[in-house]
Amino acid sequence: MDDVDQRLVAALRQDARASHSDLAAMLGITRATVRARIERLEARGVILGYSVVLKEDRLSDPVRGLMMIGIEGRGTEKILRQLAGFSAVRAVHSTNGRWDVIAEIGTDNLESFDDVLARIRRLEGVATSETSLLLSTKKASH
Repeated sequence: MDDVDQRLVAALRQDARASHSDLAAMLGITRATVRARIERLEARGVILGYSVVLKEDRLSDPVRGLMMIGIEGRGTEKILRQLAGFSAVRAVHSTNGRWDVIAEIGTDNLESFDDVLARIRRLEGVATSETSLLLSTKKASH
């Protein structure tokens, strides 16, 4: 992806419903160029699709957070399977660096959130963890 593609993707992240004309004016390129680049990015699999975020999506998990998990030994696969079984775990990411796994957690209230954290910490193989509550979410801009 060149600079124009990156700026186009950033603009689409801001407003995926923006017209080709608006995108062209914003980026200083022609409408035909916008259309061709979007089609090429879709064909190459860079753009996989477009989504809608509903207000109730945020309301369904008023308490959200990220739990970074350090795993001892070779128990990562087992812990990943166990995490998948928690209804409050929305996504699990493997990562590099200090933490082995990051779990996205969403619950109705802080008490339920705390319960999920305690249950995860008790899993065999979980050595350390650190959790951050998500206070607010803003749309990413580039």
